[in-house]
Amino acid sequence: MVGFPLLLVPLAVYNIIAFLMPGVSFADPLIRLTLLSGEVWQITLSDMLLAAGVLLLLLEVIKGARPGAKYLTDHLLSLIVFGAAAAEFVLWPKFGNSTYCLLALLALVDFISGIALRTRRRAVVAAPAPSVGKSQPEAPQPAPAVAPAPRPEPAPVAAPAPAAPPPAAPVPPATSVAESVLLDPSAPKPTVASPDLQPGGQPSPDTPQR
Repeated sequence: MVGFPLLLVPLAVYNIIAFLMPGVSFADPLIRLTLLSGEVWQITLSDMLLAAGVLLLLLEVIKGARPGAKYLTDHLLSLIVFGAAAAEFVLWPKFGNSTYCLLALLALVDFISGIALRTRRRAVVAAPAPSVGKSQPEAPQPAPAVAPAPRPEPAPVAAPAPAAPPPAAPVPPATSVAESVLLDPSAPKPTVASPDLQPGGQPSPDTPQR
């Protein structure tokens, strides 16, 4: 959206009064104010137009200071307003006074300030970003909150394991027992009683006679 040049308002008011109200004088006082010092301040139509022009110039500078607020068309319109005001001041006798000259000067300041703000904005955008090593020192990071260590719980006491029964003595094999008995000379040898040698015994009929 193209911005409207606000300095055109006081210039247009001056043109309306100059062409449509020829009997109105810009030097005649419109308001009289008595100050605390006792002095009477006379406010003329020229003073009101200049005060309005200064306030509108301030608004134009504020609009131009915002990022992307003014485009090239806005600066071109400001230049056209200043050119028209300067031409009227030089060519028309009704505009050849100090009041209109100051209004044209305000229009010129509006155009120059807009160009200066636009150039400054381009320089800031085109400036390289600062390197990480040369950047400003970072604020110290707050130390992370350390959670209190949990209290160690007592380890459960393990029940004593039941004692293992002693291992049973190995049983020697039967062959080793027999060999130990045969080889032991102290062991008594078994005697077989003969029926012939038994006292009072009768010989067995199966036994052959000698």
